[in-house]
Amino acid sequence: MNKLTTDIKALHEETLNNLKTSKANNTLRAYKSDYKDFAGFCVKHGFKPMPSDPKIISLYLTYLSKTSKISTLRRRLVSIGVVHKLKGHYLDTKHPVIIENLMSIKRVKGSKQVGKKPILINHLKEIINVINEQKIEEIVKLRNKTLILVGFGGGFRRTELISIDYEDLEFVDEGVKIVLRRSKTDQFGEGMIKGLPYFSKEAYCPVTNLKKWLKISKIKTGPIFRRFAKGSALTQYRLTDQSVVLIIKNCLKLAGIENNNFSGHSLRSGFATVAAESGADERSIMAMTGHKTTQMVRRYIRDANIFKNNALSKIKL
Repeated sequence: MNKLTTDIKALHEETLNNLKTSKANNTLRAYKSDYKDFAGFCVKHGFKPMPSDPKIISLYLTYLSKTSKISTLRRRLVSIGVVHKLKGHYLDTKHPVIIENLMSIKRVKGSKQVGKKPILINHLKEIINVINEQKIEEIVKLRNKTLILVGFGGGFRRTELISIDYEDLEFVDEGVKIVLRRSKTDQFGEGMIKGLPYFSKEAYCPVTNLKKWLKISKIKTGPIFRRFAKGSALTQYRLTDQSVVLIIKNCLKLAGIENNNFSGHSLRSGFATVAAESGADERSIMAMTGHKTTQMVRRYIRDANIFKNNALSKIKL
């Protein structure tokens, strides 16, 4: 009997570990952060955070709705449910008291999301031009230019961009193939290959700049986008996703572009928007970005084409 009990305990622990490792580390950190906010609300108002019940969750969402967007409320709801599951508790996040309250909040607040601005071609050129004019070491210039051009050219998420290793690159006559081993929508590591062709203008070509960066940095293995130590000494350490945001925002500021509404996602959304403006269909865009559904891609296409075939342009005044 004792052996059976021990086996069941071991199976229980292994199951919980499986649940934890089924999510990316960044995702788990986001869940924990969201749950921490919920737990703080519960402690402040004398509620029990674990296990909780739908009525308390509904009260929390109403409280949160005063200062947060609908998308934030939905994310917090998912996080609370996942943390409960990881701790072995059942929570019905589809309970009518939660769903109907969310629907009511949505009607009152509306649910339009204001996304971060995309980095478009004119932004991209201004950024590269201003980096070239900087009074800094050439190796730093090349890293930053390559980071931005490859990020834009491949429609990469910032976490995908910093995950690229030298071993993931294959240069061919047409350009470079980049193996993406894992992404936000590919948690099981099935992987995908992105192909970046040569651009006609070398100054803005991700492939040309990538070759120059690898030559000057002498990187032959491991991460291709790395941090610098003092004195522009290249380290072995991979850039963080937050570093990508800071580099983008700093370059925008140097170019005289207001940077508050740009983020690391601006490279990815910029690629999709520019591709849509140029006539690329949604399948071609999704093949590069790795989007699993058409919803967001169609939004990019819709925004890009807002002045094309505009009914008002047919009116003569």
